[in-house]
Amino acid sequence: MIPVIAVPPAPTLASAPLALSASAVPLALYVHWPWCVKKCPYCDFNSHEAKQPVDEAAYLAALIADLEAALPVIWGRSVNSVFIGGGTPSLMSGATADALLAALRMRLPLLPGAEITLEANPGTAEAERFKAYRDAGVNRLSLGIQSFDDRKLAALGRIHSGDEARRAIELALAHFARVNLDLMVALPGQILAEARQDIDAAIASGATHLSAYHLTLEPNTPFHHAPPPLPDEDAAADMLEMVEARLGAAGFDHYETSAYAKPGEQCRHNLNYWQFGDYLGIGAGAHSKLSDHTGIRREARPRHPRDYLADPLSRRWQTITKEDLPGEFMMNALRLTAGAPQALFSERTGLPLAAIEKSALAARHAGLLDTADGYLRPTPRGRRFLNRLLAMFLADA
Repeated sequence: MIPVIAVPPAPTLASAPLALSASAVPLALYVHWPWCVKKCPYCDFNSHEAKQPVDEAAYLAALIADLEAALPVIWGRSVNSVFIGGGTPSLMSGATADALLAALRMRLPLLPGAEITLEANPGTAEAERFKAYRDAGVNRLSLGIQSFDDRKLAALGRIHSGDEARRAIELALAHFARVNLDLMVALPGQILAEARQDIDAAIASGATHLSAYHLTLEPNTPFHHAPPPLPDEDAAADMLEMVEARLGAAGFDHYETSAYAKPGEQCRHNLNYWQFGDYLGIGAGAHSKLSDHTGIRREARPRHPRDYLADPLSRRWQTITKEDLPGEFMMNALRLTAGAPQALFSERTGLPLAAIEKSALAARHAGLLDTADGYLRPTPRGRRFLNRLLAMFLADA
């Protein structure tokens, strides 16, 4: 029988030293664009309806000032990926995207072939910018499709149609070799056949990466305060099983809780999150997680664009305690179908593997965790009951 965790005797969690080498932890950059045309009723992201034309030059200047102030913290570290998210980053002009990426390249050592993703929403005016984004250096586009059904799009408060979604995908694939589609299932009034039609349309589109999310009612959103009629739990579970089966048959690997990719097309930026890598976030409401020899800390910028523009150097930060680190690592790593090497736990947290041994034993005995081959991975049952599995490690905190 393979032991749950085979490690030599180690210090207790309370006395274990943090011995992190920041240079050994991969680093990514996140850039937040906080504006959108219309706030969707399910959205709890830091996005704000643009009531008037955005002063792109002022926001770009704030982003550059923010980045320059952060440089001493990441000095000498290479950047593996860049993700421009929002909001709706495809509202920015091609000239602004070009100036932004030029500013990043001047100040950061981007690795050759670094993945540079930009989020976009369908719509003719935005789709016309795709070539400009590619010329600026963007090499991966993520399209917020959600559904191809006009009635479902209307129920979600989306401002594009199914035909506009198909046209945006066609244009995106004309300019980018790597395209992700965001889709939702368990939509208001949705039945299994309708969810299947959306997935089949996404497969037929030629996109190499799909993100398929279960619609959830997040606190402080209009949908949470006035819930629409949603499929029940059994119907939603049937939809998720259908998604996995059809995408698997089409050659997509279900590599993360909500992510599916053709071979070699996994999102490198998101993998860095799940593998507990470091990331610097700039822009309104952006978050960072950064390691150094003293430990790991999180930072957050002011959420409202007005406040961020007034002081882009403002930060709130806190150190992640040794007691919280096991849960934080496992909350990310166990989203991956393949899990993570056991050795990665110590490499990314500075803690001995013994810090999670008790919880790992309990999770294995519950049939939720597999520790074969030196890995920590959720079992099929663990993936289905992921929240229960994660809670077993949060109890260590």
